Amino acid sequence: MSKIIVFLLLMTSVPLTSSFTAVHKFYVSVTQVEYNNEKNSLQVITSIFIDDIEDLIHERYDASVILGVDKEDPHVNKYLETYLRKKLTFVVNQKEVSFTYLGKEYEDDLIICYLEIENITSLETIKITNQVLMDLFEEQQNIVHVKKGNKRKSLILEKEREIGMLKFGK
Repeated sequence: MSKIIVFLLLMTSVPLTSSFTAVHKFYVSVTQVEYNNEKNSLQVITSIFIDDIEDLIHERYDASVILGVDKEDPHVNKYLETYLRKKLTFVVNQKEVSFTYLGKEYEDDLIICYLEIENITSLETIKITNQVLMDLFEEQQNIVHVKKGNKRKSLILEKEREIGMLKFGK
């Protein structure tokens, strides 16, 4: 499984070309969820390609929005939070929980969104729905890594299979 994930991550930065096909872009996001036992919370980091999320914001909210540090529209955080609330959900220990959108930053060609889910006293099971960009790109894949202590489990979610469940036990 880890070899597949490394391959997918590697392939997202290298377009495939041949004499028979045009350049093909991979559509992928990576979400990392880490259980923080001391703070009784889940720390969530979602990394999405800037051009992909910008295309989505243009289509759904405002065609004139530009993402980036220099000339960013003041509504970008609201658009991101609204979209993520519709497309990213968590059920922890069979109870639906909501996240707090903390903000975002840019790193190379990625936008990195920070979320937090508070009042999580234990992490035994987590069901994640991640439909980020699946409504815009048919080939979208969303990789999810969940870490509890020294245990790490992963999911690859895609259209028609956008929900995954992981069990950690007590």
